[in-house]
Amino acid sequence: MKVLLIHGLGRSPISLLNMGHCLQQVGHTTEQFGYAAFMESYDRIVKRLQVRLQTIAAQGNYGIVAHSLGGLLVRSALGLANITPPAHIVMLGTPNQPPRLALHAWRLPPFQWFSGQCGFNLTSREFYADIPSLATPYTIVAGISGPRGALSPFGMELNDGIVALSETRLSSQDQIVELGVWHTFMMNDRAVQHTVLQRFQ
Repeated sequence: MKVLLIHGLGRSPISLLNMGHCLQQVGHTTEQFGYAAFMESYDRIVKRLQVRLQTIAAQGNYGIVAHSLGGLLVRSALGLANITPPAHIVMLGTPNQPPRLALHAWRLPPFQWFSGQCGFNLTSREFYADIPSLATPYTIVAGISGPRGALSPFGMELNDGIVALSETRLSSQDQIVELGVWHTFMMNDRAVQHTVLQRFQ
């Protein structure tokens, strides 16, 4: 199966090279979809992703692994165009609900600069109300190694340091895979990679 890998905000395709190598070792082929939020609007990135998905879908069965914002890009691309859906989507730490840290980060000019419309969307409940759900099988992997306690912005709620467990939930029916990992580098964790490989067996 061909698997498209989509990185998160502030990262690059390099962040998913290890994940791609793991998939290739068991016989899958992989492609990377890259973007730079400080150079492109969210809407422009989605349009490019739609074109890529249409091309891949025309070649046969495929899957998607998306880290963080990548999962939202996938939801937008699949929901706003007539594209043959993938066999499975794995979302790694994707904030499917408005992440509380985004509101704090958006007050910082450096974050506004490098995240652009993508970063602003994370603060917008209107954006989340409009973004399509998924009509294809998916798996959500959430990290739970983030800080908790009186000094944590998450209080006692499980989190990955950036996104709370509850913020990864797309549906009340989701059976989220909870792993002891942090947000930024979760794709390099062996347990995360094992989960991804299982979903594409």
